[in-house]
Amino acid sequence: MFNIIARKTLLDYCKQYPLAAPALQEWYYELIQCEFKNFNELKAVYGNASLVADDRVVFNIMGNQYRLVVRIVFTFRAIQIKWFGTHAEYDQVDVSGKEFKKRRS
Repeated sequence: MFNIIARKTLLDYCKQYPLAAPALQEWYYELIQCEFKNFNELKAVYGNASLVADDRVVFNIMGNQYRLVVRIVFTFRAIQIKWFGTHAEYDQVDVSGKEFKKRRS
């Protein structure tokens, strides 16, 4: 089982994006029960998940309408919520850096 750090952050995103709330909650309850040992095992189940820098994984939520960025440390079975937003908002940020920054046009 994974420990999802900052569940409150996820709940805040549910309030901010009420249309995505059921899908985010479903993702949460699925992931806390998972036993993935590495990204390849996760990818086998979540085929659309993408690995970016600093152990960050991007999940497509609601058929890619939204993006969820988390940091997963498989050794410690921990998932940290980093960012959530619409696909259009995701296109405006650089999620590979230490701090998310808006992309320059």
